[in-house]
Amino acid sequence: MTDKQSVVIIGGGPAGLTAAWELVKDGGADKYDVTLLEATREFGGISRTVKYNGNRMDIGGHRFFSKDDRIMQWWKDTLPLQGAPSYDDKKLGRHHDLEPGGPDPEKTDAVMLKRHRVSRIFWNHRFFDYPISLSPNTLKAMGFKLTMVAGFSYLKSMIHKLPEDNLENFYINRFGRKLYSMFFEGYTEKLWGRHPSQISADWGAQRVKGLSIVEVLKNAFQKLLPKKRSSKEVETSLIEEFWYPKLGPGQLWETVEENCRNAGVKVITDAKVVEVDQKDGRIASVVYVDPEGNRTTLGGDQFISSMPIKDLVNAVDASDTPAPADMTAIANGLPYRDFVTVGLLVKHLRLKNTTDIPTLGNPPIVPDCWIYVQDPGYKVGRIQVFNNWSPYLVKDVDNTVWIGLEYFCAEGDDFWNMTDEEATKFAIEELTRMRVINGPQDVLDSHRERVPKAYPAYFDTYDQMPELVEYLDHFGNLYCVGRNGQHRYNNQDHSMATAIEAVANIKGGKTSKRNVWSVNTEKSYHEQK
Repeated sequence: MTDKQSVVIIGGGPAGLTAAWELVKDGGADKYDVTLLEATREFGGISRTVKYNGNRMDIGGHRFFSKDDRIMQWWKDTLPLQGAPSYDDKKLGRHHDLEPGGPDPEKTDAVMLKRHRVSRIFWNHRFFDYPISLSPNTLKAMGFKLTMVAGFSYLKSMIHKLPEDNLENFYINRFGRKLYSMFFEGYTEKLWGRHPSQISADWGAQRVKGLSIVEVLKNAFQKLLPKKRSSKEVETSLIEEFWYPKLGPGQLWETVEENCRNAGVKVITDAKVVEVDQKDGRIASVVYVDPEGNRTTLGGDQFISSMPIKDLVNAVDASDTPAPADMTAIANGLPYRDFVTVGLLVKHLRLKNTTDIPTLGNPPIVPDCWIYVQDPGYKVGRIQVFNNWSPYLVKDVDNTVWIGLEYFCAEGDDFWNMTDEEATKFAIEELTRMRVINGPQDVLDSHRERVPKAYPAYFDTYDQMPELVEYLDHFGNLYCVGRNGQHRYNNQDHSMATAIEAVANIKGGKTSKRNVWSVNTEKSYHEQK
């Protein structure tokens, strides 16, 4: 018998929980003594599901699709699928096999629903396909003159390429200046609080590298052919189907947390890590505090961190051997974008379903999962229609529509500091001006949710991240994983992949962490939301 390795995991989001399960599954608990520290009482991080008055809110919207086969299989092994076991061999359409009022959604075996993605852009009181396509509806909405201007602008961008030293030039090279000014410039500034010219092109390289007018045309042409491309050949932004847990993404992570506990993982909630102690070039222990301020020191052989890099470095700085001053300066300069979601339960929407996609419930609603509000006249960035993600997110799906308005802001700014009543009133006024609802009389209930550090941003000290990575990697037993753990705008599947790579290194005794940091840097990972 050999002694177990002790592993401390910081954070109970997708990356932390994936790491925990990868360590203890298939008898791994005999080799690893795993402790997971979660600063809150909820699991899933930004991928959690908020429950309010019988309705459920998906924070940010999460499509369960990945080009990484390991992740697809991971989800499939965790939650039973609805319908066929393959992700590609059966199209179930928009309706699901389990109708509300039928089997108890908490008990039925089918958990993952196959959904048909519909997302559109709201601009100048008109709807456009998202991502932008050259469909007849798009051309009609733009009109002949604007279409011609956009077309010639795009042709110019094909001939005269700009240096891709910022996000603005990145977009212009792929869509032309006119389409950029219509659909990317204002929305990007709304999202990040910075003009695209001030944002690193790395963000585009990570999220939209494979998306362009050429790819849109290629995808449209391929749809006309009898032989369809596999999902791996289609840009992720153009994927039309995805899997979704019927009770929201938090259902997956609550299940994983339960599985981890049952397999022997010690899960400690309300445990905020405030100090990271080092010795001989390795992490020796962490100190966490509970809500009463009690401090507990926890030692370990290996440490996996998904806490924000800024907080991690400050926790090292709080120890007897602080971080170098230049590293602390870089970490403290890393920016984030926060957001607020305002959920509104309404009687009906003024928007009519003009598509051929059927929807569930009465009154009939538009089939969109997301509506991107790229019109600069409104502060709201996206509108989620939760009925269309899963009818089980809505208590009375036949008679109400449950929507979420996402507002991008900075923690502590005027919008963030609004009261619940002020934020709700603001959201209702915007929806009324947009002609989405008739007015306050249509609203039955509301809920506001603040989400700090939702989006790691790519400006300020971000360009010095390689120096910070080098410093963190010199701790041989520290692995940084996940969206905030790597200060990278990762999707859920990317965060999971970083954890899988980290655990593989621990198990295999691999010292280089290049594989952990390289997730979501290859083209096959890129995705735009």
